[in-house]
Amino acid sequence: MPKKNKIVAVAMSGGVDSSVAALLLQKQGYRCFGVTMRLLDNELLAGTQTTQNGCCSIESVNDARRVCEKLNIPFKVLNLSYRFYDEVVHNFIDEYLAGRTPNPCVLCNRKIKWEALIGITREMGADFIATGHYARIAFNEQTRRYELKKAKDLRKDQSYALWAIEQKNLARTLFPLGYLTKPEVREIARNHGLITAHKSESMDICFIPDNNYKRFLYKMVKGLNEKLTHGELVDSEGNLLGEQPGYPFFTIGQRRGIGKGFGKPMYVIGTDPVKNRVIIGEKEKLFSAGLEARDINFVSLDGQVAEFRALTKIRYNDAGKMATVYLQETGRVRVVFDEPQKAITPGQSVVFYEGECILAGGIIDKVIHTIKQ
Repeated sequence: MPKKNKIVAVAMSGGVDSSVAALLLQKQGYRCFGVTMRLLDNELLAGTQTTQNGCCSIESVNDARRVCEKLNIPFKVLNLSYRFYDEVVHNFIDEYLAGRTPNPCVLCNRKIKWEALIGITREMGADFIATGHYARIAFNEQTRRYELKKAKDLRKDQSYALWAIEQKNLARTLFPLGYLTKPEVREIARNHGLITAHKSESMDICFIPDNNYKRFLYKMVKGLNEKLTHGELVDSEGNLLGEQPGYPFFTIGQRRGIGKGFGKPMYVIGTDPVKNRVIIGEKEKLFSAGLEARDINFVSLDGQVAEFRALTKIRYNDAGKMATVYLQETGRVRVVFDEPQKAITPGQSVVFYEGECILAGGIIDKVIHTIKQ
């Protein structure tokens, strides 16, 4: 079927990237319409939204609308705030209370921007969805699987945050910016008179616009203040070193905010939610041999191998290190790095690459400190 007969729902954030994505697809002959998702409801979020920025602000919705008017394509706003609250915000709170450090953008991508949006826009007649993410998708004729690849602009590559998109949804996704750099995208926007051409980017979590996780958790969780009183600061042997304001407010590798007077640099090496403890130690205690991960999504791989080698990233800006990945009968994976890695953090994503392709990804569930021979 010719492109002119294919309908694409473009997820419009009100930023330059999604604006140019819509423009490029229109020029390629697709029939496009813009969709902005309303994700934040101040009542659901207990009045925590004192300010709004990024894709969730009224300004951004209006900017997306104006871009669609400029391109002469329809524009719709979808209220997904209840689903966002149930799927993403609840998980964020639960993970922090369990002593983990979640990445809500990964879950939002999987549950909201793909599963929910594809389902809704398909009923509206869309054949595909498109976003302004910097990544690429290709179909491998040999393996019969859709591959998720790094963007041409490695400085903007967002493939790490997209690992959880399932095959059926990759098949219905377009990434028009995958072969462009950010300066090229801004130039295209300027040349076509898009009002978002010079708009700055927001890097904060949308439902915590002031980046104050402590304020957010206290507001959202009743009785948290009582639960977190008399938090203990201990070393790896359990020796009491002082007090701290609550284990959810610390993450692995953190150095600031744990106090002074230890006679040497100390870092957060773990938390104990049951005892409301934060465990600190010297830098060498941050290094671990491997990890176990859950919620595995196989992308280029079909999940039928017992083990594989991969360049493994444990955080967004991580360059990646080689590791051997062992599949377990439980559906989890066990990852053993060639060299110990620093500050492996439960709740964060682990993503496995071969060259520019993502093989699989998952959520870090457990740190393996030493490997038994």
